[in-house]
Amino acid sequence: MSEARKKEPTVGEEGNERLMSSEREPGDEEPSLRPQSLREYVGQDELKKNLTVFIQAALKRKEPLDHVLLYGPPGLGKTTMAYVIAHEMGAAVKSVSGPAVEKSGDLAVVLSELEPGDVLFIDEIHRLPRAVEEVLYGAMEDFVLQILVSRDGASKAVRIPLPPFTLVGATTRSGDISSPLRARFGIQSKIDFYPPKDLQTIVERTSRVLKMPIDPRAALTIAERSRGTPRIANRLFRRVRDFASYEEKEKVDIAVTLRALDALHIDELGLDEVDLRYLDALISRFHGGPAGLESIASAIGEEISNLEDVYEPYLVMSGLVNRTPRGRMASEKAYKHLKRSYQGSLF
Repeated sequence: MSEARKKEPTVGEEGNERLMSSEREPGDEEPSLRPQSLREYVGQDELKKNLTVFIQAALKRKEPLDHVLLYGPPGLGKTTMAYVIAHEMGAAVKSVSGPAVEKSGDLAVVLSELEPGDVLFIDEIHRLPRAVEEVLYGAMEDFVLQILVSRDGASKAVRIPLPPFTLVGATTRSGDISSPLRARFGIQSKIDFYPPKDLQTIVERTSRVLKMPIDPRAALTIAERSRGTPRIANRLFRRVRDFASYEEKEKVDIAVTLRALDALHIDELGLDEVDLRYLDALISRFHGGPAGLESIASAIGEEISNLEDVYEPYLVMSGLVNRTPRGRMASEKAYKHLKRSYQGSLF
């Protein structure tokens, strides 16, 4: 073996944090991994059944689909679902990000480029400025663009008709969307965390697309440690594939998978070092809680928003942390996972 191959691949703490984050990272959105139809889209069965009805009804009436709001934690497939909806409608997609639309004029440019039946996808729609949001109201309801044009020191309201279109909005913070905007979405649905079996199917599909076969037990192991999130499952598969390629294997088996996940410091519940520091601080420093999120963030040196949006949803969903009016509390399951003695809560 050459000197270049003697050193085992390792991942530092910083890299590991990025690995288990459900936020989008460069290289995550490989087009070949994205399903094209509702039939190919794995999981979210109830949403798919309802969308099938809504889409087929709209096609029979030769109308655009009603506006759709998708909400839920990052990495669960909201963007993918927007493209699937467009494909099922036989429509083109125009995609923008909420923070990128800073002025009403920016939105006017996007809307003016739409063709009849197009799907306009706005990611992070909760971050649209209020002035831009108000321009969107008329476009969604009446397919009319209303803007103020200044000329010779005077302002004049201009109404520009728009072709019928479907707006698909995606957000990780549905509570930040204003009531008037939310009310204009005829279809609203939450994208939930995925069970391991669905994630196993996704990993096996990814292995076929990337031409690296995987043993079913290995696929299930990756699925069980992917925090219920397809984006993390695909990211973990790529890293496990690296270890398999390094060992010159033609197939990802359970042995190399376990070695890779151990090297990446990802435990059997899919927890990484940030999760474990969170639980350790809550149990050791705050005696299991209740503790405020700001105090926990300060104790472990993490941003409050990062803990709340990226890490906590999975810790709560998996039953390790409970959110109470008094603050965050560690569950008995968290004590057992960290091998600590559980005395029960004083509150």
